Amino acid sequence: MTIHREGTATITLVFVLLALLNGALFYWLPGAPVLTWTVLAVSVVFFLFIVSFFRIPAREMKQDEQLVIAPADGKVVVIEETFEAEYFKDKRLQVSIFMSPANVHVNRNPISGEVKLSQYHAGKYLVAWHPKSSTENERHTVVIGNGKQEILVRQIAGALARRIVNYLKAGMQVRQNEEMGFIKFGSRVDIYLPVGTKVDVALEQTVRGGQTVIAKLG
Repeated sequence: MTIHREGTATITLVFVLLALLNGALFYWLPGAPVLTWTVLAVSVVFFLFIVSFFRIPAREMKQDEQLVIAPADGKVVVIEETFEAEYFKDKRLQVSIFMSPANVHVNRNPISGEVKLSQYHAGKYLVAWHPKSSTENERHTVVIGNGKQEILVRQIAGALARRIVNYLKAGMQVRQNEEMGFIKFGSRVDIYLPVGTKVDVALEQTVRGGQTVIAKLG
């Protein structure tokens, strides 16, 4: 396991603040050992949680140009036909993955190909499972085309997330399972597939980025 570079500043800041807090408590309240040691224990647990949020686990990625691989860890919360208004402007099959704060938050390319669109949108911070979060929350839309199909992936900020990171630019050639970006502290990823695509996941299923097959391309 390694720590994602997006976590360096956050982990350092949290460590410094917790160290100052606990140092001050031990210095100013030497007669309250229950309080100071309780705060220290909670601080250690909180710090380990922050570190784990930015983890990148060692994982053998699944590679297959005929498959759409999960771009994120989490739980499948939506599988439905819907109108995609930003890029395709027609009906698409939407598969949404909700990432809790405990999930790995690295986002990966579901297919290889050329980046056709990479667009950031400022927005609200509705809870990630809210029906309007896909169109009203802070989000970043990426479209990747492999010459036969185009897949849209949308990173959506949740109620806690305040920063979406995306590394892709229009015109780039990308490979399946390479890092697409990162979302901090709870979020959601939507995948838009051609209508009629055979989906290989079910609602409430837990998926793993880079490993779970979402669908097979026609």
